[in-house]
Amino acid sequence: MPETFPSNVPNGSNDTNPAFRLFGRRFFSDQSSIEFLIECLLVANSQKRVENRQFNNFLPPRDILGEPWHRALDYSPKARLNLKIFSFFGASKLDTRHEIHRQHLEELDRLLKEKMQVFEDTKENVLKTLENLFLGFHGVGMQRTWCAQSFAPICPSLLAGETLWNESFARNNPPNSWEDLMIQHKRYFSSNKHRFLACGGEMIYLQICNALRKKTIDLSNWIENAGLNEFLTSEEQNPDWLHEQIEKAIGDMMQEVPATVSKLAEFIDSGVEKDTSTYTDFDGGTPKWVSCGWCPAETWPEGYLFAVEFFRVCRAKLDLMDKTDLLETLCSLHVMRSLITQGSRYADGTDDIPLWPDYYLAISDPEGKNQAVKHVSKATIHKVSKTIYKALRHPLILRDTPSGELDKLYKQADNNYGHKLFLTMGKRIGLIVPKRGTGTRFVLNANLLRLLVICLSPGRRMTYDDFKRAAISHFGLAFDENALGASASWAMETGTESFGGATDDWVVNMLEEAGSLRRLSDSCALVENLASPES
Repeated sequence: MPETFPSNVPNGSNDTNPAFRLFGRRFFSDQSSIEFLIECLLVANSQKRVENRQFNNFLPPRDILGEPWHRALDYSPKARLNLKIFSFFGASKLDTRHEIHRQHLEELDRLLKEKMQVFEDTKENVLKTLENLFLGFHGVGMQRTWCAQSFAPICPSLLAGETLWNESFARNNPPNSWEDLMIQHKRYFSSNKHRFLACGGEMIYLQICNALRKKTIDLSNWIENAGLNEFLTSEEQNPDWLHEQIEKAIGDMMQEVPATVSKLAEFIDSGVEKDTSTYTDFDGGTPKWVSCGWCPAETWPEGYLFAVEFFRVCRAKLDLMDKTDLLETLCSLHVMRSLITQGSRYADGTDDIPLWPDYYLAISDPEGKNQAVKHVSKATIHKVSKTIYKALRHPLILRDTPSGELDKLYKQADNNYGHKLFLTMGKRIGLIVPKRGTGTRFVLNANLLRLLVICLSPGRRMTYDDFKRAAISHFGLAFDENALGASASWAMETGTESFGGATDDWVVNMLEEAGSLRRLSDSCALVENLASPES
């Protein structure tokens, strides 16, 4: 089975699910696109430790990255129950509101009023304004209990770990007060089930760490062999430089929200009532640690590309909410890339290292006018599913698993962590249509195209031909006739010489409508990254 990063992590070699053994622990279909980003940034912004060395950097320092990791990466997320109940309780579903929760919110409001000084308004109006302010930062989970909801990941003070209310236990063991809940908070609240923040964000964070550990010479050899030299700047090909710049880019992005908002969030969460955060975030005065899972050590190439793309979006000249939206889509696109790339490594049942990339996803026009391209695109969807399906059944993946459990494990892997996860994520971000029904195929929407322009451009501009080749090198996306021919050969094992005319005019038109294309002549055009820092 694949070697793990970190090595010798608990359960790393003992996971019985074939998807965990192949892809790592874990990408899960119940985790939404934004929750991948929330969890990744939660790890980055939390206190962390590796091999008993603690640090507060977004990424592990270079000296720690350079050492062998024989233990899991631990991080200490904040629960932020006071901030969540203040912001989300009033907008949560009535049947999820427990009376003790209501009483605590009333007490929290009372304490906040005591700390207020108002001059031209009432304290009740100020409280309502603050509640609406933080409700406006809501990210995901409106149909869940207030504590299981999450804020948009726009500043460290709004990042919180997953907390679930154990309703059945509370019904059978009615609490007497909020203090009673806190004393027994591990019984009334669960913070280790990973139901929504389901470890996918931890995985992509580990992939970045794993990639940045590579020696420059090994990285340079791969970049040259993969034909990525012209799509990565000389600085981006240096893992030391990239490590430093990602650290800075995340820090700058996390400070774009006015400091007043962060201070208010901290004040509401732990400034007026400290006992709640003391119970939930500490254990005997020391931080409560959560252990990340593991990723396959061999996935560092896609991890390095993701690190470059993440850096390019973070530093883009965009509004913070635009960056967050694009990073959310990028995380999903990267998870899909991870599934098909790792699947390609094992689908043929050998240990041969495939070329980069070893797949071509045929992108058809959104309206599906070109029937030949549409046919190839459908075939590549089928090929992706077949590749992941076969990889999960590689003879070494479950060699120690009792045969009587295989059918159940494979069904679970296919439905929640394998090719159906790939399809689900593609439909969420609009890369795969239709959302329901047959005839699924790959397309691009405006948001995906905008993301590609930003995360594929090494500078302010690149030729349109280079843009198409970069899309293949990064994500295996095929637009023009030559690339679509390669896609047909990969998916159907048959050559296709003609697709009935230009296959990528629609891409040119979309770029032009977005103001990202400058025509120099009939045969040459430039794709301009309008969000580039050099613009």
